[in-house]
Amino acid sequence: MAGSSEEAPDYGRGVVIMDDWPGYDLNLFTYPQHYYGDLEYVLIPHGIIVDRTERLAKDIMKDIGYCDIMILCVLKGGYKFCADLVEHLKNISQNSDRFVSMKVDFIRLKSYKNVLIVEDVVGTGKTMRALLSSIEKYKPNMIKVASLLVKRTPRSDGFRPDYVGFEIPNLFVVGYALDYNEYFRDLNHICVINEHGKEKYRV
Repeated sequence: MAGSSEEAPDYGRGVVIMDDWPGYDLNLFTYPQHYYGDLEYVLIPHGIIVDRTERLAKDIMKDIGYCDIMILCVLKGGYKFCADLVEHLKNISQNSDRFVSMKVDFIRLKSYKNVLIVEDVVGTGKTMRALLSSIEKYKPNMIKVASLLVKRTPRSDGFRPDYVGFEIPNLFVVGYALDYNEYFRDLNHICVINEHGKEKYRV
């Protein structure tokens, strides 16, 4: 069973960003001009995302060992995190004495052995529990879940991924492929959208 289980090593809550964290001033970073005025602040700079993703890859390889693995990406928001995570996993595999076969798929259910589900954000946990229940019907040997972000929300059902990049307050975040009505996927940093941005891109 994926998520919190007694067998899984505890990698903690990831990097915990507290509710009172003021973030980084937007003027300290570069970001697309068409989003000027639409963002409140940078919550997680791109470089920190990259470093944390590399560490998660090391934790995953240590935990899973050198067995073949099927990586399932939850679209659309998870594709950037998934691509970067797979790249780090490949680098670790290439620099070891044992080859690890990695295949990536996009949630088309069929027969799987060892499964790593890659998600962008876990909020309430209900969506991930439903997905896990669908995949468990195919009786894989192992299912693990890696999520870039976990939101602290009062509506959470308690689901915890096996691997967490960052635990964040219950904020509306965009960037690093996280969107608001298909906008902001081209923003490298994870930022908090402001009211002006929500109104501008509302559909």
